[in-house]
Amino acid sequence: MVASHPARLPKGAWYNLGMTEFVQITTTTPTEQQADQIARALVNERLAACVQITGPTRSVYRWEGKVEQAAEWLCVAKTRKSLCDAVKQKICELHTYECPEVIATPIIDGNKDYFDWLADQLL
Repeated sequence: MVASHPARLPKGAWYNLGMTEFVQITTTTPTEQQADQIARALVNERLAACVQITGPTRSVYRWEGKVEQAAEWLCVAKTRKSLCDAVKQKICELHTYECPEVIATPIIDGNKDYFDWLADQLL
């Protein structure tokens, strides 16, 4: 019988290590102007502390049975997990896409001073 390694964690336990209350929410827009409108609304309403806008980027995707390609602008918003629903609602309210991408990714670790700043900027 082989003894389990003392440093080995139970399956799934890493989800509880180093997790923060913060997430990054991404969306893409068809224009820089729409990306800016969404970013400013999220920051003005304190739903996001910061939104980075990058683009144009090229997206390849399947839509209505056809492979499509489009130039898009990527928005990455930093917020609290507890604000995800409000951020999703605001993005969908302002977005022109029929089915906008809104994806939240947990932030598991980072600079404590930055997290303090994030917390001060949010509702």
